[in-house]
Amino acid sequence: MSWLYLGIAVVFEITVALSASKAEGFTNRKWTAATLVSGAIATLFLSQALLTFDVGVGYALWTSVAGVGIVVIGALSLGERPSGKQLLGIGIVVAGVVGLQLSGAA
Repeated sequence: MSWLYLGIAVVFEITVALSASKAEGFTNRKWTAATLVSGAIATLFLSQALLTFDVGVGYALWTSVAGVGIVVIGALSLGERPSGKQLLGIGIVVAGVVGLQLSGAA
């Protein structure tokens, strides 16, 4: 169940980033509200996942998977083009997440 909670937390963390990008420095009330509500939900589900995961591992998984998700959505939906160095960095992050999983830490 903790993996499900972590997955939900990741989805809402991605929503935080996408909403914040449209909040115009928190001057757009609708997107500001979406950012804050999504952040609260992401934190709620992360806290549930951390009942099972070690905090360092759970937080690392949450931030890194959400970060990769944001880059992928940016590339596929927003027309953003990651550079070769950025793709290399994403690959390193993915390898780190896989390493955490294989180590039994998560």
